Amino acid sequence: MFNLGAFLALLMLILVWISNIFVPPPPNICGSSGGPPITGPRITLRDGRHLSYLQLGVPKEEAIFKIVFIHGHSTSKKDSYLATSSVVQQGKIYIVSFDRPGYGESDPDPDRTIKSSTLDMEELADQLELGEKFYVIGYSMGGTLAWGCIKYIPHRLAGITLISPGISFWWPGLPQDLVEQKYYEQKEWTQWNFRIAHYFPYFMYWWNTQDTQALLTQTSHSTKLESKKLDILHDTNSDDQDLEEYSRQQGLYWSTLMDIIVGFGDSWEFEPMELENPFPNGEGIVNLWQGDKDMAISVELQRHVVSKLPWINYHEIPDGGHTFSYEANMKDEILKALVGGAARISSSNNGTNVPIFTD
Repeated sequence: MFNLGAFLALLMLILVWISNIFVPPPPNICGSSGGPPITGPRITLRDGRHLSYLQLGVPKEEAIFKIVFIHGHSTSKKDSYLATSSVVQQGKIYIVSFDRPGYGESDPDPDRTIKSSTLDMEELADQLELGEKFYVIGYSMGGTLAWGCIKYIPHRLAGITLISPGISFWWPGLPQDLVEQKYYEQKEWTQWNFRIAHYFPYFMYWWNTQDTQALLTQTSHSTKLESKKLDILHDTNSDDQDLEEYSRQQGLYWSTLMDIIVGFGDSWEFEPMELENPFPNGEGIVNLWQGDKDMAISVELQRHVVSKLPWINYHEIPDGGHTFSYEANMKDEILKALVGGAARISSSNNGTNVPIFTD
């Protein structure tokens, strides 16, 4: 005889089991009971969340150029490496770096999208009184927000730089033959991670907390992406492992995994290769920097992206890996190209004096 009570009890147990496997644990909110401490300044956003930030460079009141820096994947506001450039003091540059939602000490955003995070950044700039226009630099996965700035807040930009920005294999404007080639050159586990992020995001926590890597080969289908020189270590004031632990302290899912879901999922509300020039009258500069031996971002795909956007000033670095921009000379060049170029535009427009950068 069918026992409805027993069946419902079994069904409940199965649902609880599934929930425990696939549903990520709630975030370990900073400042909550048992949560990580709050160690730096934060702003309160429009929806009550908090965004943590770090101010670097010259004092804001003395700065000629004010830059918002957007960090990459599995890192945080503390990895604001460009602030160590000699150009910062010479050019009177102020830099504010912030923990993107879910990273470090910024509250997670369960509804995070490229647009929402871009508006978070704009709100930070407003609360810190950076002015009507400011500069933006986005590194790696932080480049998704840089694209978001060009789409959603072009009127707020004085200039913008993308450094090794991430590319989703599902952007419709990419050539499919090249996409397939570059996709299958990756490690098989990485292929599955992107595939799950795009098609089955609710399985991302389970996939990344199981020993799934042991089930798949870790050998790339091609070794030609290997750089002729190893990517240099991050030039930071803290140990890399400490930085990674800090970045994920509120939960793996709410920081790095959601980052992948947003960057490679179906939440792109626009096609980057159809964006319009944010500076149609030449009043600002868009720079994009890419290493030609980058093992994380395909240089061939990047070349295709910039070929569709002729208003981008494209800089390709020979033998450059994904972290080429951490090298001292590259930090200087990246900042000079952004604020130096913008300063020359400003000078030609209104005759003001601008910093002269020396080597």
